[in-house]
Amino acid sequence: MNLGDTLKKAQKFYASKPAIVCGGHRWTYGEFFDRVTRLSLYLAASGIKCGGKVAILHPNCHYFLETYYAITRIGAVCVPINVRLSSAEMAFILTHSESQALVADPLFKGQVDAVMKEVPGLTQIVWTGQGTGEGVTYETVIAGQEASGPFPDVEIRPEDTAQIYYTSGTTGKPKGVMLSHKNVYLHALGTIAEVQLTDRDVWVHVAPLFHLADAWATWAVTWVGGTHVIVREFDPKTVFAAIEKERVTVTNLIPTMLNLMVNHPDAANYSYRSLRVLLSGGAPIAPEVVRRIVETFGCDYVQTYGMTETSPYLTLSLLKEHLRSLPEAEQLAFKAKTGKEFIGVELRVVDDQGRDVAADEREVGEIIVKGDTVTAGYWKAPEETEKAIRDGWLYTGDMAVMDREGYVTIVDRKKDVILTGGENVYSTEVENVLYMHPAVLECAVIGVPDEKWGETVKAVVVLKAGRRATETDIIRFCKDRMAHYKSPKTVDFVDALPKTGSGKIQKKDLKDKYWQGYGKRVH
Repeated sequence: MNLGDTLKKAQKFYASKPAIVCGGHRWTYGEFFDRVTRLSLYLAASGIKCGGKVAILHPNCHYFLETYYAITRIGAVCVPINVRLSSAEMAFILTHSESQALVADPLFKGQVDAVMKEVPGLTQIVWTGQGTGEGVTYETVIAGQEASGPFPDVEIRPEDTAQIYYTSGTTGKPKGVMLSHKNVYLHALGTIAEVQLTDRDVWVHVAPLFHLADAWATWAVTWVGGTHVIVREFDPKTVFAAIEKERVTVTNLIPTMLNLMVNHPDAANYSYRSLRVLLSGGAPIAPEVVRRIVETFGCDYVQTYGMTETSPYLTLSLLKEHLRSLPEAEQLAFKAKTGKEFIGVELRVVDDQGRDVAADEREVGEIIVKGDTVTAGYWKAPEETEKAIRDGWLYTGDMAVMDREGYVTIVDRKKDVILTGGENVYSTEVENVLYMHPAVLECAVIGVPDEKWGETVKAVVVLKAGRRATETDIIRFCKDRMAHYKSPKTVDFVDALPKTGSGKIQKKDLKDKYWQGYGKRVH
């Protein structure tokens, strides 16, 4: 089996059913399949062979879903590119991945023109929409192919690479995570089982499709014949309206998006009766935000955790049946945890000696995982692969505790743990308290250099519109709710926090500002 078979299955059983809603246009599964077939035939005719690399640089759009599938069907490898990268970063990825073709939105013509001078192996650009007046346009390509013609006879093995996702590159050059057809379709099958996806479901793509927080749904939702609703870029009111109008039943959003949505003044003006469950993933989320999500949207909530290297899910905070009889507040506490291991993986939390930590929610260890949804390694980076995968286990770098039910809760990234006066402070714990403050909209907690303590705890805070708070207010609020050594010693107020292309708060950018001139931060 390969990923292209999931669309064949949907076309077979749901040909006349709505498949995609995007920008006022609608396509059935029959039409979706037809367009994918035409693009596949064009790519094959233009010289893209099995194992060849095709990149895509595009905001969320039906073009993204079509391109994902068209590349897959001819056994080529898709290289999604973060739209917020610089031209130099894009050039590195295109060169390193050995991409031969690029599907791009005309919005990025300036970056693409700069890239073409640096990447001689990139010989073909397909422009979407109205094009740029130069080169090949997507719709011309689609119209020029005969979908009923013979399809290339390509042998695609489950172990063949289907996608290469490049990490954000926060520590040096980006690494290309290789995901096989088997990695991705087994993950899709697992999510269908865990989240109980069916042909009744309507999924709204809000998080960027170049990122696995949302991209995994391309395959799972299609496989069951669900409907894809696509929002080009995140805006709370646009998302509210899409949920109401298209009767969206399920989606996965980045915590920063959900936080902005529940704090939006118009959140109460829309109907969310169609929603059965909201998932959050891509970063930890504060319990207070979880409480607001359930209160605002009136549906079930599941926290997810995963990595690009794992297709992505590793845990979901789905409640076991006996936990559903608990009082509502206790159920919510479990839903706010990182969750129990995903159906397709084996997960452990281990100490520095590789021993499993106690299931007491106090002893902290690193999450390690293995399974059929875990990457075989990084493209053209065997040394990085050997560092990450040891004795068959992928070391995630995420620090967590385990409870008696087998639910894990992430407390920090290993590299972000703050060591102050010999004590470990986990930034997530402090941030969870900060989100309880009525004036705090967003926050990030980092360690900053200190001559006496080595590091001290700093909070960087964005206040809600019209709300006021002082540094003293924030510090006192935290000290009233947690050990004093964990509380921020200083607070900086900013208008906005730096974010990655997927919408996650970028702590590295914050830390670099304070550690400049101090050399490397060593623990």
